[in-house]
Amino acid sequence: MRLGYSFCPNDTFIFYALAHGKIPLPFPIEEELEDVETLNRWALEGRLPLTKISYAAYGHLREQYVALRSGGALGRGVGPLLVARAPIGGLEERRVAIPGRYTTAFLLLSLHSPGFIPVEMRYDQIMPAVARGEAEAGLIIHESRFTYPRYGLVRLLDLGEWWEEETGLPLPLGAILARRDLGEATIRTLDAAVRASLEYAQAHPEETVAYIKAHAQELEDEVVWAHIRTYVNEFSLDVGPEGEAAVAELFRRGQAAGLLPPSSQPLFP
Repeated sequence: MRLGYSFCPNDTFIFYALAHGKIPLPFPIEEELEDVETLNRWALEGRLPLTKISYAAYGHLREQYVALRSGGALGRGVGPLLVARAPIGGLEERRVAIPGRYTTAFLLLSLHSPGFIPVEMRYDQIMPAVARGEAEAGLIIHESRFTYPRYGLVRLLDLGEWWEEETGLPLPLGAILARRDLGEATIRTLDAAVRASLEYAQAHPEETVAYIKAHAQELEDEVVWAHIRTYVNEFSLDVGPEGEAAVAELFRRGQAAGLLPPSSQPLFP
């Protein structure tokens, strides 16, 4: 079973046990690590049977994939940030570096401030590009939330705060998707395995450190564990009714704005 997830500490923490055979499964797991927008685009091709993905990308894939209840990234205080070298006015016709057109960050900024000019680049290149003046602002995700001041950048907008004020719901960022053609029984087995992998990591965090640091963009312990504390929470174990409502609301708003297609498929198993 090929499993795709990102280099980020929350993913490598969650999937450490699954990737290292600590969790019993009826089939071996072969992991493929890539940045989230690459995983989004691979999912649009149906390339992997099991993959981390942005919730915005899931909005385009509901006919082919279903989100597992475990392993995702939702929560409060987890939103993408808009940063720049100095405060600017509105974003109309401004060049904004984005981490990909299928990221939840891009969907949120498109809902908040339509009319900007997106400049796509890999997420870890955004802060240096903005610092060099190659874009007027940058939309940052992952560890960048904790390190942007090092680049002389200031925060213009916290899209998580905006979402929470607008909806009162946690922000859905990323999910683990399984292809629907795997069948219900296999999908439920995988869902239970992802949860067990996270529970193993929570019980044995010291075991995960070398694996996390082998892939992380930022290696400082403080940044790594701040990232994990921020993005791994109760919604990672089970999305729950509140998380389901948040995903449904994100998709409702995306569809109303013409940014996501409709689907009648259930969101979760």
